[in-house]
Amino acid sequence: MSLYDSVQKSIKNSEEDYIRISREIWDNPELRFEETKSSEVLATYLEQKGFAVERGIADIDTAFAASYGSGGPVIAFLGEFDALSNLSQEPGIAEQRAMEEGGNGHGCGHHMLGTSAMASAIAARDYMVEHNLEGTIRFYGCPGEEGGSGKTFMAREGVFDDIDLAICWHPWIYTQVWVNESLANYQVSFKFKGVSTHAASSPHLGRSALDAVELMNVGANYLREHVEDTARLHYAITNTGGISPNVVQGEAEVLYLMRDVSVEKAGAIYERVKKIAEGAALMTETELSIHFEKACSNFLRNNVLEEVMEEQLQEIGGLSYTADELEFAKKIQESLTPDEIQYSESQISDAYHKAGQEPPESEGALYGNTIPYSKAYNLLPGSTDVGDVSQIAPTVQCLATCYAFGTQMHTWQTVTQGKTTYAAKGMLHAAQVMAQTAGAVLNNPEKIKEAQAEFDRRKGGKKYVCPIPQGVVPSKLN
Repeated sequence: MSLYDSVQKSIKNSEEDYIRISREIWDNPELRFEETKSSEVLATYLEQKGFAVERGIADIDTAFAASYGSGGPVIAFLGEFDALSNLSQEPGIAEQRAMEEGGNGHGCGHHMLGTSAMASAIAARDYMVEHNLEGTIRFYGCPGEEGGSGKTFMAREGVFDDIDLAICWHPWIYTQVWVNESLANYQVSFKFKGVSTHAASSPHLGRSALDAVELMNVGANYLREHVEDTARLHYAITNTGGISPNVVQGEAEVLYLMRDVSVEKAGAIYERVKKIAEGAALMTETELSIHFEKACSNFLRNNVLEEVMEEQLQEIGGLSYTADELEFAKKIQESLTPDEIQYSESQISDAYHKAGQEPPESEGALYGNTIPYSKAYNLLPGSTDVGDVSQIAPTVQCLATCYAFGTQMHTWQTVTQGKTTYAAKGMLHAAQVMAQTAGAVLNNPEKIKEAQAEFDRRKGGKKYVCPIPQGVVPSKLN
């Protein structure tokens, strides 16, 4: 049986299970490092399919590894399953309506991300066994991607050290082999402690921690003019010290996320922001404490694996949709702003131009065709903890259409589409692409050697150094 037929058969045979599991995870949206139900449903299913599962790896309760086979090559599939806070939304409606005020929701499609990666691991295993090929198929259950950098913590503990390559994907508004570099980041909390007092009768006795936060933010705003264009600084005041204006706030806290194209550059910005915080503490005579929450590395592309995945994607082709699917996606589009649609159109146009092609006319509400692949440099001004895996072993990703064109991630529109039939189509499509990519390199181990050689060139002899210091533990949201 051909690679295409074998993978398609494996996925088709368990299609109903995969859709059910993804929707079960959608129904139980759990925040970073608290994904008890989501993690367990995937781990249990993999056990039922003959994988050996090790739970609680890297000292993270919801992280696990599921393996089948022995020896090399070791092919890793990366799965996520965490949700986002304050994105509760009823499914299948084209208006914003929370199921639970302040509740969680799957606004980045991780209910499908982990499920599809699991499906591809099972299909790749089936193909390996069917053709009596040597190797190990491993699925990693990776918690806390949203603001937690779970994979970076896992990388620090060495759980990816023996893999030969990694494969993953992300739900998106179009289908393409991932062609992006990403930004490294540091997420750090700055807490100021001052002296509370009556703001009217004895203000001279107070030392305002909130003033320190505000002065720090002003300093960071001035810093923005003196960093490279690729840098990003974001912040959120997580503790204002209370709601009473006639009290000098004795405690206040601000959380910073600092990004740039490499760990070294993001780290340099962090050092400058620390100096600003120290200056704010000095100006206000407050005490500063710094809590390092997490960090992640920039994504390192691998053209060899990208070309393998592109070949498989072109063999599989794009997606088609029913009239009902297109009608609902159109309703979602009507809830979007013209700027949101235009931003997505610019992404498509840029991808075609970098591939030396002219973009076609708009496909409408759902983008079924595949976007052309290009080796051209493309910087995504965001971050992913997949970057740390890519700094350890050759890594490749794909995107698959799961949402109406123009949908932005981390929105109610993403959540409401999470249980649609067209989202499920995209999920299964990605599983086919990833599994065939694994099968292709199992058939041709020389490609793994070529990918490793490219990886070594790009690394330039540098060993992976985890940007999260020892002693820092994963941070939950509650």
